Amino acid sequence: MPPAARGLLVVLFLYVFLVGIAFLEAGIASTGEAFQADLLRSVSHPISGLCAGLLATVLVQSSSVSTSTIVGLVGAGTLPVSLAIPMVMGANIGTTVTNTLASLGSLRRAEEFRRAFAAAIVHDFFNLFAVALLLPLELATGFLGRTADGLTDLLTDAGFETNQPQRSPIRLAVRLPVNWLSSQLGEGTLTSVILLALGLALIFLALALITRNMRRLVAQSVERAMNRFIGQGGGLFGILVGIGMTVAVQSSTITTSILVPLVAAGILTLRSAYPVTLGANVGATITALLASLAVLRPEGLTIALVHFLFNIVALGVVYPIPAVRMLPVRLAEFTADIAARRHTLVFAYVVGLFLVLPLAGVLFIR
Repeated sequence: MPPAARGLLVVLFLYVFLVGIAFLEAGIASTGEAFQADLLRSVSHPISGLCAGLLATVLVQSSSVSTSTIVGLVGAGTLPVSLAIPMVMGANIGTTVTNTLASLGSLRRAEEFRRAFAAAIVHDFFNLFAVALLLPLELATGFLGRTADGLTDLLTDAGFETNQPQRSPIRLAVRLPVNWLSSQLGEGTLTSVILLALGLALIFLALALITRNMRRLVAQSVERAMNRFIGQGGGLFGILVGIGMTVAVQSSTITTSILVPLVAAGILTLRSAYPVTLGANVGATITALLASLAVLRPEGLTIALVHFLFNIVALGVVYPIPAVRMLPVRLAEFTADIAARRHTLVFAYVVGLFLVLPLAGVLFIR
């Protein structure tokens, strides 16, 4: 398929993605106060919210889907920004499960597995470190929420009218199919279920197709960037490569999953791959920002900006200080050394971090 045609397909699928967010928002808004009250009770504690975001991302294998859903919940007025902030932090941790699972392909080759597992879990440790540092700070000061609020006001004053869709051609185009179907279905529980199911289906489908087509469009560019990156030796350039690759393919999982086999094969060192991983964290926030284009309330943009600020602040706090920057790398190397000798640790690590702990947090912390 010619690149121009594939580019047009990406634009079409991006529109489908925004329509899916709008359907999700409409479905959430029509569920009624009882459902919304139950949802708020289930995530009323910051730790339960963190665990809910982590678990949801693990189950759908995509932080893009989970953060887009959170934007829809906030945009519908169902979930306050303050409760959604720990959820997006949890989604940041949950997105790392895919590359951790990808590293298991080298399990039978000890040295290769050691490198692959370290390359995968360095992402885990960085995100865990970022949450451990910034979640208590946010709960104590609210600095992420307040900063995002201020940026939302600035963008609104500049013409980004999140609460006035009639002034935005994009929102008007996105809301047309939603308004038409809602008028055809009327009100009721079945309507809510249909809108929610359709919204989630469109989000999954659109993101999968955007990722597939963008990956084919930029495959050669990604290869050239990686080759150039290897020559440059990482650092700031590696972060920029990670951001650019992730924005291009709309998936941090693809970026980080490319790195795991490269490190496993010895083409990249863990220390060279690490900055690309951090850049992928920042690049992944583009999906939530795009999702905010489809919601009516300005809070949808606010939580998307919180997601972006969280990753930028974590990068700004951790990376400039060498002793702090290398902590996730050293922890990953130490854990991988043990895991290469004791494979039961791998199972305990994956199941414990990505299933048992978040499930316990959701069920028992209120």
